[in-house]
Amino acid sequence: MITILKPYLPEPALEAAFELIKHYHIHLKIVNERVTRHGDYTRGLDGKHLITINSNLNPYRFLMTLIHEIAHLVAFQKYGRHIKPHGVEWKQTFRLLMLPFLRPEVFPDRLLPLLANHFRNPSASSDTDERLSIAMKMYDPVDKSSNRCFVYEIPLGSHFKTYNGKVFKRGPLRVKRFECLEIATGRLFVFKANAEVEMMTHYVVKQ
Repeated sequence: MITILKPYLPEPALEAAFELIKHYHIHLKIVNERVTRHGDYTRGLDGKHLITINSNLNPYRFLMTLIHEIAHLVAFQKYGRHIKPHGVEWKQTFRLLMLPFLRPEVFPDRLLPLLANHFRNPSASSDTDERLSIAMKMYDPVDKSSNRCFVYEIPLGSHFKTYNGKVFKRGPLRVKRFECLEIATGRLFVFKANAEVEMMTHYVVKQ
């Protein structure tokens, strides 16, 4: 297992992460990208713990996702299944499990202050933390064939496509959100700056 994990995690975090997996008897499955989630945790009817994580995550996001899901397991064991999935008990557990990894040997210096701020009150998804999400994206492998980017990187008036195939035209920034026009319906929607979309470089407006 540790050999399988090696390409996915920061090397200084490898042994500690592996020990957590062993200690809690976790079956870890690395899967193809799922657009709506980075990972998940389930407890089978036989009591076995399964964690799945997307294979395309950079090592820092992979580590955060792994500990995020282990925190669900630990919180449910400690406080019972009645707790909220991302409630106070999970937040406290996630924070404690991540603490040994929040050091410069594991994470780059530019991420550490953002992580420290995030873990004051960790959210259900790190993607809701705009500054951290944008900074994390910088460590993704470079794919020159991909047009994926953040909404804030789309030029004003240009078109983009969301994961479900809907096409939008980027409009102005309204306070902290970008106002965008859905082409098919003419309705206006707002997007967070760190919403990941696909830029459409050759979109032709239908008459």
